[in-house]
Amino acid sequence: MSGGKVSGPQASRAIFLAGFMAAGKTTVGRMLGARLHAGFVDLDERITERARRSILEIFQNSGEDAFRQLETEALREVLNSAPPGGLLVIALGGGTLEKEENREIIRSGDHALIFLDAPVEELYRRCSPASADKVRPLAAVEENFRRLHAKRRPQYLSAGLRVNTQEKPPEQAAAEIERWLQQRWPQPISGRAREKN
Repeated sequence: MSGGKVSGPQASRAIFLAGFMAAGKTTVGRMLGARLHAGFVDLDERITERARRSILEIFQNSGEDAFRQLETEALREVLNSAPPGGLLVIALGGGTLEKEENREIIRSGDHALIFLDAPVEELYRRCSPASADKVRPLAAVEENFRRLHAKRRPQYLSAGLRVNTQEKPPEQAAAEIERWLQQRWPQPISGRAREKN
């Protein structure tokens, strides 16, 4: 990662959770962070905190390109804030991996990228007004939703691990990820590292 990346044996590590809208990134990410005693950051939440506007307001008033730039800035900020030797779980936005600059940031360190997957029909059901826990500007039209899912899926599949979240409790998904991380990083990965304020 450029812009102040810590290198060497004390470099921080990040566990990135990627996936389409409503795949469970935030829910599983919080549980995984708790299991690993690691800090947790929801990138969409960080963007809204920095912009002091909702994602819907950013899309409506500034457009998707402006949102994507804010997303990249937030991603760099989160990683640069991690203390040396720290561990962070980061729930990415559904479109974070579409931007090459973001992919380079994620690939630049000893980080882990995990894809939370589910059938597109299930994801759209979770985004319906009756089921959704937040407004998703890109989920308004089902045909567009499916097209966007197909476009983004190849990027998600570049992850080192794919976890199917359909009919799988978030706790089970988090435990599956933890087991995989223990194989990827044989040395202890748990710690009390937290994001610096």
